[in-house]
This record gives sequence, C-alpha cells and structure tokens, in this order.
Amino acid sequence: MPFNFALVGAAGFVAPRHLKAIADTGNTLVAAVDPHDSVGIIDRFFPEAAFFTEVERFDRFLEKRRRLSDADRVHYLSICSPNYLHDAHVRLALRVGAHAVCEKPLVISPWNLDQLASLETEYDRRIYTVLQLRLLPQLQALKKELDARKQEGRADVELSYITSRGRWYNVSWKGVAEKSGGLALNIGVHFFDLLIWLFGKPATSSVFLSNPDKMSGVFELEHARVRWFLSVDQNDLPTEVRAQGKTAFRSLVTDGREIEFSDGFPDAHTAVYKDILAGGGFSVADVRPSIQLAYDIRTATLSTPTDIAHPLLRSTK
Repeated sequence: MPFNFALVGAAGFVAPRHLKAIADTGNTLVAAVDPHDSVGIIDRFFPEAAFFTEVERFDRFLEKRRRLSDADRVHYLSICSPNYLHDAHVRLALRVGAHAVCEKPLVISPWNLDQLASLETEYDRRIYTVLQLRLLPQLQALKKELDARKQEGRADVELSYITSRGRWYNVSWKGVAEKSGGLALNIGVHFFDLLIWLFGKPATSSVFLSNPDKMSGVFELEHARVRWFLSVDQNDLPTEVRAQGKTAFRSLVTDGREIEFSDGFPDAHTAVYKDILAGGGFSVADVRPSIQLAYDIRTATLSTPTDIAHPLLRSTK
C-alpha cells in the first residue's frame, strides 16, 4: 500500500526535493501548505493534492483524515518550513497521527529535542530528520575505512563550504539568526553531523570568526581535529570555481586526501525516504550531537586565530 504524505513549506527551496522523493518512492502527496502560493512545482508531481495557504485549515484537513480509515489518513508529514517552525510542525505531525520527516536542523535550540523525544513516546510516532550526507556512497565508504583504522591516531580534517547567496538572503528568514540559527545551523549542521558520524563525539571547540555571512573555527572530535570555514559570500569561492561559473564549493579534506562534492546530491532526498520507508531513518538521538555543537558554535565567545586556523580564514579580510 502506498503511503499518504502531506507537506509543510511547499514554496520553499528544498520542497521540490521532497516532492520528487515522495513520487520516486511510489507514494502520494494528498495536501500541502505554504503562506505563499508560488507552488506550481506541485503540478509536476501531484496535481491532485489539496493546497492551503493557512496552516489552520491544513490542520483541520489532516485532523479529518486522521478519523478516516488507515488507508486514507496521512501517514507522513514532510516539513520544509523555516527552521524556527520545525519543532511546531513536528508536533503537528504527531498530533494528527503522522510520522514527521523534517528538514535540517530539526530544532534551533538543543533543549527542544527533549520535548520532541517525549512526544514520540506519547503519540507512538517517529520523528525522522534529513541527514542525506550519511547516505552518499563515497562517504559511507570513507566511514568504513576510518572505522577500521581509528585506533591509529587523530585525523587532520579541513571542511570548506561556500555557497553563494544574493542580497535576498539577508532579507529572508535565513538571514535572521533567531529564525535560522545562523550559518552554523542553517548551512553547517549537515557537515557537522557528517564529521561527528565519521570521527566521533565533540570534545572542544574554538570559534575564530562569526559574521552573518561567514564563520570559521576549529573543533576536536574523538578521532579528528577539524578546521572549518562556512560562507555565503561569493567572493570566498576559489578562483577556479568561479571561472567555471559555479556558485558552490564543498570540500572535505582528511589527512591530505580530498573528497570534493560540489556538484551536489540530486537524488539524496530520495535515498533518505527509501531508508525511512525500509525501516531505517535518522532519529532525534542521531541529530542531538550536531545540534548541540552548532548551538555552542553560534553562542561561543570568539578566540584569537592560531596557526591551526582554516587557510581561507587566513586569507579573509
């Protein structure tokens, strides 16, 4: 039996990836909501889906479906809303009897994870979060390799993530730290989670730069020291990347070996959905360490850069 999905945040940047993943896994979108009505993308996948611009009417629709047969109720609610609304929409999913599939970050403040974990038990429904980097084949291969030799010492890791954003970014909710969590949560948390997954729990962290458009620092994990640099300023893109007309650069270098994946992950959300529907998925417990690390970075007192700072920080004015 195919599952019924509903979606919050249909007009957002990441919503098409969720729509495609729902379609690719043979399931149905029965309803979507967004205060903005620029949602023609729905026609490409689910033209028969109900659409609402008011979450109250969407809530009423889901509640009515909850009282129908198991085949007609909404089984999963996909959440693509602004970061600061994620936990509220997760609670909506559980209350109407659906599992939640929530974009990153699951919450902005780590203490909100405790309430969500308790609500999972109360409603007997699951909360899944999107950590698609863990499912990339090249990174899974790297993890197997690292797990086999972790006892050999601490890796030297350099993370660079630059994704160009226009002037609209600071006008939108993404440019408001109280709503997005700032760069550490809005664009960094996926990579922080990846590194924790690869190299173990965080131990210490220092932040050298914390501006609205770029951040940098160093943190120690159980099996790695990580120098990191995040930016939405196109001027930070490497010259060769700009020459190719690209607007993003993602690089992970471990002990001098680079894994570069700037071309993106076109089917990564489909992989996440397949994993969830097969009985896997990433939980509240899985995401907790990276949410805590991102929060600690966001609220840290700046330290003076040292010679172990990221090379891009040393070249940034």
